[in-house]
Amino acid sequence: MPFAYPHTGLVTVLSLLVYFWMALNVGRARTKHGVPAPAMNGPEELLRYIRVHENTLEGLVLFLPALWLFALTTHDLWAAAIGIFYPVGRIIYARGYYNAAEKRELGFTIGILATAVLVVGSLITLIMAAFSAHV
Repeated sequence: MPFAYPHTGLVTVLSLLVYFWMALNVGRARTKHGVPAPAMNGPEELLRYIRVHENTLEGLVLFLPALWLFALTTHDLWAAAIGIFYPVGRIIYARGYYNAAEKRELGFTIGILATAVLVVGSLITLIMAAFSAHV
């Protein structure tokens, strides 16, 4: 039996792989600066790596349900076409933030816009479905 949402599934896996890459980068930064877990303080460079990882987790909590709701209410391919901007944006965000905090904005904006489109699109589709069920 073929999987009904292969494109959305691929975007989900890619997003999780990006998050895993960020986790590895935190570990590398901890080793580089000699700051063992669970310490959450240290040189600014380490703090930027930790913040990228934390902020991405915060974003995934909103992005993943929005992605899947959009896929379920609209279409797998459309969800993936919009959703792919989230992991791409997070990579841009991380690479910028790793260098300097002020370089994080473009990637953040790309990811949050993709999430917002998925949330609003899902909401519109669900409202339309709820009202059409009563007509």
